[in-house]
Amino acid sequence: MLTYLKNYVKTMKPETALGWLFWILPGWLMPYAALIRLDRGIGTWLLLIPCWWGLTLAAGRGHWPDAWLLFLFAVGADVMRGAGCIVNDIYDRKLDAQVERTRNRPLASGAIKVWQAIVFLCVLLFIGFCILLFLNLFTIKLAMLSLLLVFTYPWMKRITFWPQLFLGFTFNWGALLGWSSVKDNLEWPALLLYAAGIFWTLGYDTIYAHQDKRDDEKVGIKSTALLFGDKSLPIVTIFYALTIGLLALSGLTAGLGYSFYAVLAAAAVYAFVELAQWKLDEPENCLLRFRRNRNFGLIVSAGIVLGQFL
Repeated sequence: MLTYLKNYVKTMKPETALGWLFWILPGWLMPYAALIRLDRGIGTWLLLIPCWWGLTLAAGRGHWPDAWLLFLFAVGADVMRGAGCIVNDIYDRKLDAQVERTRNRPLASGAIKVWQAIVFLCVLLFIGFCILLFLNLFTIKLAMLSLLLVFTYPWMKRITFWPQLFLGFTFNWGALLGWSSVKDNLEWPALLLYAAGIFWTLGYDTIYAHQDKRDDEKVGIKSTALLFGDKSLPIVTIFYALTIGLLALSGLTAGLGYSFYAVLAAAAVYAFVELAQWKLDEPENCLLRFRRNRNFGLIVSAGIVLGQFL
């Protein structure tokens, strides 16, 4: 256990979220915190932001999003992101052991046994189900469908060069849930929002995948980073342009005010400035560009709120 902790701490970055938890948690809990990436909050943000987009868009003109729903989705995103990490790591534990960036993950290193991870997964899924009980029946059924994506996504990197597309389907399901938890249905604004999120994920996760492309190629993992290669920048730029366009269409069909489009334009400028600074062959740069997508998502969230009032 001590060896594992020393190795894991070496992988921590100064900017990782909640890294301080690793200094206050009991030693036996630390591998479990690492298993659900508790020190790396960016994944939770990228899962949560589409939920907040859907909630805010569904609130209607002149209305704030429901604070209770915002809280429930924040907790739910954290729990389900953790569950997704466990499923992914169970499937990938042998591959992770061969990749420099992931070889110290708890399952890959042997700090946690598979059966322990499965028990922890069941606990998280139970918590997630309890959160769902506060939502309407339509949203509960819709959320249950997402489990098909959660459990099949980790296989995609073995069979297709488009695992980032399937991650987009999975990570942005919350846009549909956020809308349906307010409206008790699905309408065009929610569907367009979901499509926008899919292209957003295709963009940021291709950037992320460029960190591991050499190791991935060696062990046989497929990704859009390997598929696009040196053409990644123009293709990812198109993905972001489609994201912006679909967000605009979603706002238009939802009747948002002009201020939304002004803020969306600022978000677009932010995204394209980040892309201009992206260096495909520098892992640290790829990670930084990936992390800053949280800012893009929050800018869009602010734009939706303003669009409901101004």
